[in-house]
This record gives sequence, structure tokens and C-alpha cells, in this order.
Amino acid sequence: MRTDFAVVLTAALLLHTFWRNNAEHASKGPCRPGFSQSFYSVLISRDVLQGQGIVKVKFDDCAGNDGVVFQSSDPVFGVRTDGSIFAQEDVASLHEPVQFKVTASGPQAEVWETVIQLTATDLTSPGRNENEVEEEEKKQKEETFQAPPPVIMFSGSRFNSTKGHRRQKRDWVIPPINVAENSRGPFPQMLVSIRSDQDQDISIRYSITGVGADQPPNEVFSIDPMVGKMFVTRPLDREHRSSYHLRAHAVDMNGNQVENPIDLYIFVIDMNDNRPEFKNQVYNGSVDEGSKPGTYVMHLSAFDADDNTTANGMVRYRILSQTPHSPIPNMFTINSETGDIGTVAPGLDREKVSQYTIIVQATDMEGNLNFGLSNTATAIITVTDINDNPPMLTSRTFSGEVPENQVDVAVANLTVIDADQPHSPNWNAIYRIISGDPNGHFTIRTDPVTNDGMVTVVKPVDFEMNRGFMLTVVVSNQAHLASGIQSSLQSTAGVTISVQDVNEPPYFPTNPKHIRFEEGVPAGTSLTTFSASDPDRLQMQQLIRYSKLNDPADWLSINRTNGQIVTTAVLDRESVYVKNNIYEATFLATDNGSPAASGTGTLQIYLIDINDNPPALVPRESQICERMNKNVNGVNITAADADTDPNAGPFVFELPNFPSSIRRNWTISRISGDYARLGLRYQIYLEPGMYEVPVIVSDSGNPPLSNRSVIKVKVCPCDEHGDCTTLGAVAAAGLGTGAIISILICIIILLSMVLLFVVWIKRREKERQTKQLLIDPEDDVRDNILKYDEEGGGEEDQDYDLSQLQQPDSLEHIMSKPPGVRRVDERPIIPESQYPIRPVVPHPGDIGDFIHEGLRAADNDPTAPPYDSLLVFDYEGSGSTAGSVSSLNSTSTGDQDYDYLNDWGPRFKKLADMYGGGDDD
Repeated sequence: MRTDFAVVLTAALLLHTFWRNNAEHASKGPCRPGFSQSFYSVLISRDVLQGQGIVKVKFDDCAGNDGVVFQSSDPVFGVRTDGSIFAQEDVASLHEPVQFKVTASGPQAEVWETVIQLTATDLTSPGRNENEVEEEEKKQKEETFQAPPPVIMFSGSRFNSTKGHRRQKRDWVIPPINVAENSRGPFPQMLVSIRSDQDQDISIRYSITGVGADQPPNEVFSIDPMVGKMFVTRPLDREHRSSYHLRAHAVDMNGNQVENPIDLYIFVIDMNDNRPEFKNQVYNGSVDEGSKPGTYVMHLSAFDADDNTTANGMVRYRILSQTPHSPIPNMFTINSETGDIGTVAPGLDREKVSQYTIIVQATDMEGNLNFGLSNTATAIITVTDINDNPPMLTSRTFSGEVPENQVDVAVANLTVIDADQPHSPNWNAIYRIISGDPNGHFTIRTDPVTNDGMVTVVKPVDFEMNRGFMLTVVVSNQAHLASGIQSSLQSTAGVTISVQDVNEPPYFPTNPKHIRFEEGVPAGTSLTTFSASDPDRLQMQQLIRYSKLNDPADWLSINRTNGQIVTTAVLDRESVYVKNNIYEATFLATDNGSPAASGTGTLQIYLIDINDNPPALVPRESQICERMNKNVNGVNITAADADTDPNAGPFVFELPNFPSSIRRNWTISRISGDYARLGLRYQIYLEPGMYEVPVIVSDSGNPPLSNRSVIKVKVCPCDEHGDCTTLGAVAAAGLGTGAIISILICIIILLSMVLLFVVWIKRREKERQTKQLLIDPEDDVRDNILKYDEEGGGEEDQDYDLSQLQQPDSLEHIMSKPPGVRRVDERPIIPESQYPIRPVVPHPGDIGDFIHEGLRAADNDPTAPPYDSLLVFDYEGSGSTAGSVSSLNSTSTGDQDYDYLNDWGPRFKKLADMYGGGDDD
């Protein structure tokens, strides 16, 4: 019995099936030399021109293809060195398929071959839509090649008599099973037949396992367990799953394995069933105007879900249209493989065309328009601005006028034209004055909206100095001009500005004017002449009149015609109106022009100090110990003088000779030029109290001024630190020992009274807590017990005496009406009862007694409510004298008198007519 398995392959089927891809799909291992496909089937048009490319075969000898030579068995078609097949002559009216071989010869005499079949088609004929073209293409591809499936056999084991059983390696490998996607069936469609060489001896059952068989997606592939035919049960989609790995099993009827499992690789052959898809429908790009040919603009990309290793997924790009066609219809080109768009011609000018719209087509099948599927996208290319247009002034000359002495006014408007992008650096204008204004009187500001230049005065001009200006202005852009662009002659213009003469105000040549005078000059003293000048020299002579504008102390006057300054009061340097020895006044000079103009001038008078203020003693009050000691020697004193040096310090301090007690008890010793010490003489004791000590203070002026000042000194007992004690301070204030003792006694009595009051309050609080109140503290209304004319608690209140609602019998002797039930809606005219008077501050324990007394008084008061409270209609009470209501329907004639119903008002008139005042019928 044979020991190896044999695989029988049908080679003819491999040569007649275009989807047998041995190189790319069968092996993922080492390189295998040869063509990528053993069979190529191509649909072409019926007319093929000379040199027209048809298809490109892929070949690899695993050595770089060096020295490989391609040959065609058909002289009509040739093969280039890159494997491209082309027509060597015109082929017209190709009605039947053409089949020929292409061979590749290597440098080592190796030879490989593949089969090419060309089939004519009319898919692009007019009147056929795109769906019909696709259906026809698929139909032709499916109907062109049909062949019986191959048979894969399990081989038995061979017996070697000398070496026994052994497994021999085979040179054959099972090729993959290629299945075209989107097959129309019919299904199930047979793929391969699996057999075991033992099926002649025993019954074999075949099965397959793996993804697509017994694993999700289940039942894509099936096998006849008896005969071993494997089927595909539905159309396959390569984009969903590109390959399947199954294992075939052969067992006997008892389930025993007869053959080792074999691996089956099923590859889904790609069909061109997916159009290229752009990532975006609209792409936006930009390119500078004036760009050179070959400038990169933008990139477009499309994705094809088909196999990108075959023509089905190889996308090529081309431009279908360009809008507008200016300056030429083909301003742009696109790289057919990468999708990069670039310029192909010069002449991009944003000022003429600012935007282009390009329709780009992406086609698979390497751009074959006859067989490939296409899609389109829109590319919008914006031509961006560069500064290729210099600004040009609309006129070579401009003019304007300006009144003298005015600033921040526009005197001329310069207009400019620029064809570049508005409100961009290429358009924004910058104006410069290059001549005619050496002193910088003018500047040119750009209007951000209109781009005009406004000539503005920034420094006042004087008609008497310059009657006009001739400016030279140049305009440029914020951005530099593009390379190769020259400035225009219209970028420069002249501006003529005339200065208008106006009546200028008089001015003081020296402003402010400084003068020096001693203070104390008398009124009427002439200080200076403060005159002004008129700048209008070219006008007729004008008169100037002077007036006072500001004189804080009203010390000065000015002559109206000549500006002479005269004092009207004594100048005082120590005045509050003088700051840092300077007095300042402002004057006004007005001309008689039309209109009149005025100018101001400031006069500053520096006042020289004289000794006109005597010094004053400082401080005016102090305290000192009644006995001198070594540590405390007295009171430090000084003086204050409103004058300045040399009319102030150093000062001289002296005690007067009169009264003599001053020098006998007090002494002054000099500390420095401005300070002295006032103290008691040694071993002098003074009673605590307030003493007034006169001191004479003299300054250093020439002649010096003196002042007799009085300092109040408080003499008091001191502690060891020299500070007055509290008792000593009181004694020094003028109180004796008896007065101090009286004050202390009063303080003790006051504190005792406060203590007693606090004790009494605590006792009251304790009694209030120990004696329980009659009511809840929250409902304590003792301060609000008032007598109100209330109506009572209603029918729910059963604790009141209804007899109060009837007229008491004891009052019949004073009532003028007949006895019986009386009206109780009026107050009886009798003296009111006396109620107990509530104390102003009742004791907490008296509240119960107070309430009970009030209740007893109210119960015995015939005038108390409810004399007007007959509001309870459905309650008769026990033992009511009114009897039953049923008596109203009784026909008995008793002694009851119903005449009183007439007195109850109109509401009881009907009842009165029924029961009172008439005879029985």
C-alpha cells in the first residue's frame, strides 16, 4: 500500500482561469520567481491604435530583473522592458478574443511564461448608462472563462519492503483556491473536489472546518460528505474578507481518521466593484498671484477599497475643467498618481481672477477611462494677493489752508488708489512728508477705512513767521513691494498749505515775572510795570488794556493802560496766601481786535522777611513735682516765631522781676539756643495746685522783639519715677482732703445701692420660679386683660349660662315694656357694675385672684354682654322658656301674648301677623 499522499492538479485549469494568482496569494514566504499571474484577461475597445498601452504584467526573478527579456508570441503586440504590453500596429475591428503568450527569459536561460487574452467590448458606446456598462463588464468577465474545478486527492501510504513504512516528502504543494468576489452563481457553486485514494476500499466521509465553514461566518463554504465536492454558498466580498483558511478531513463511517487533514487556502479575487472616494467633496487651496509654473498649490486624495496591488485599486487623477478659463484654460495641472495640483502656466493675477474652481476626476484601473470607475471632487483655489500694485495718488498736487495757532486740525485730504487686497498690508497706505516742513508742523494720518491721507497740524503755525508751506509727500504700502515691482511716479505729490492770519492774543514777554520786595511795604508802593506785547505786527496797531484776574489777598492793582503794579495793602510774608515766601497774582491783557483776544501773565513777588513777629512760649501748660529731686529738674520750654532766620532763634528766656515771688520760687536755666528749663528752686516746697508763671522770651532780630508769656504749671506730689500720683493730680486740681473723702464716700454709697438693687432683682426672679403661674408663660396676657364686647365661643362652647340672653326678672320694675321675653339687642339703661381695678405692677401670685374677681363681677352685671349676642339659632338650651318650636303650628289659644313680635322689626313682621294682633278665623 502506498505511504504518501499525492495531489493531482489540473494545470489546464490554472492556465485558463485569470484569477489564479500564484505569486502574490499563494506564498508569504521566500521569493518565488515568475509572473504574478499565470493568466491575464483584458477587455479593450474594438479599435486599438499603434503604440497604445494595453496592460502591464508584473514579473520578478528575485534578482532585480537584471537582464530579463520579454517576448510576445503575437507579432501584433509587443512587450516593453517594464512589462507593458502595447499594440505595435493599428488593430481595427477586433471581433474575437485574441490569446497569446508572453515569455520572460533570464540570464541563466530560465524561461517563464504567462497567457494574455484580449477581448473586444462596446461598453463605451453611446446611449448606455454607467450601470449597464458595469453589468456588461462583469458578465463578460464571468462568461469568458469557465472550467471544471480541480481535484485534490488524499493519497494512501506506500510500503517499502526494505525499510518498512515511512512518510516521504512531496515536491507538490497545494495551490490556493481563488474565488472571484461578487459572483452571480448559481449557488452553491462548486470549487474543488476532494478524494482519498482509499475510497475504493472503504466508505469515506469528508468534512471541512475553519472560519467560513463551522466558524463565523458559518456555512460560507460547504462540502458533500459523500463525494467530497466543496462549494461556495454565497457571493464573497473581498473588501469584507480577503481570504479563508479551511482544513479538509476524511474519516470512515465510524469516525476514525483515514487521512491526515489537509490545509485549504481560499483567496477572494478582487473585482473592480468600488469607486474611488475622495475624503472631501470640496478642497480649498491657495497660491500667490504671479507664481511661476511648477509651484505647488494643494493636494487631493481619493481612496479605493479595491486591491491596491492590482489595477482595480490603482487610482489616477486628472483635471476635467477649470473655471474661469482666464488667462488660459489650463492654468493648473495635477500629478496623476499623487494628486498634487500645481501651476503649469504663468499669468496668475488676483486683480483679474481671484479664484479658480477645478473639477478633478479620480479613476481606478490605473486611469483607464474605458474600464475604470470614476469619481469627482471640486478644488477651489484662491489666488492670494502680493504687493504687486504700488499705491498711486489721484493727483499730482493737493492744497489746503489752516488758521494760525491751531493744532489737531486736518488741512488737506490726500486720496490714493491701490489695486491690491483692501485692508491688507499690501493695500494699507503710509504717507511721509519728505520735504517742506523742517520744523515738523504737520503729519499725515491714514484713514483706516478709506486709506486716504489726512494732513494734520501737530505744531501751531505763525502767520507772521510763515504764510504758507510747500510739502512733498510720498505714499507707500505697509508691506514691501513684491520682487521686481517698481514704485510708480504717481506715488509722490505736492501739497500746498496756506496759513490764515487771525487776531492773536497779547502775550507777556516774561511770564511769569519775578520781583523781590521786603514785607511790610505800605499801600501805594509801586512794585513794577507788567506790560504785554501784541504779536500781530502786520495788522494795524492795536491797543492793549490790563486788568486783574486773580489776586488772592487783594494786595495789588494794575494800571489799565501801562500795566504798572501798585500795592493796595501791606504785604505780609506770614499771610496764608504766601507760599514759600512767594505771593502770586495773575493779570489779563486784552487787545481791541475783532474779535478781541486776551492773554494772561503771572507776577511772582518774593517777600523778604523782617522782624515783625515776637516769639511765643511753648508749651503753655505743664506739670512739675512739688519737691525737686535729682532726676527731675523741671519743665523744658521753647518758643515759636513766625519769622525766619535771622529774625527767629536763638531765643532768650527770662523771669520778670515783678512779682518777686516768681524769681524766689522759680528758676530758668538755658539748655540751647532755642530751649530752656523752668523749675523750682532747690529746697522750695509749694502746695499742690495750679500756678501761672510769667516768662519773657526775646528773639534774635535787629532790633529784637520780646513777648511776656504765661505758662500754667501744675504742682503735684510725684512717685519715685517723677510722675504725678492720682491723689496728687486731684489735689493739684484744687480739691482739699475733706472734699476727696466726701467723694469717696459717695462712690461707696452708690455702689451699695447698685448691689442692693441686684439682690432684689435676683429675689424676684427666684419667687417667680418657685410660685407656679395660673397660665402658661407663653400665654401670659396679664398686661392685655381687656373687656371686649365679644359674642362668645359659638355652639361648641357649652360652658356659658344662656339665661344671660334673657331679660332678668329683677329688672322688670325698671323696664317700661310688658313682662316676658325682652329684646336683648340693646343695652339696659342701668348703672354699670364696678369691676376690680388691676394694679399697675401686679404680683405674679395675684393673677388668679384678679381673674376670679372679674368673673364674679361680670356674672352679676346685668349690663354685661351678651345683651346683643343672640346669634345661636339652633340651640335652645335646657329649660328654655321659649318652649318647643312645634308650638308655632299649635291652634290652641292660651295666654301667650305674641304682640312683642311687632317690636322685633320688619324681619319678624310676617310672624307677628300670623300669631299676634288679630282674631281667629
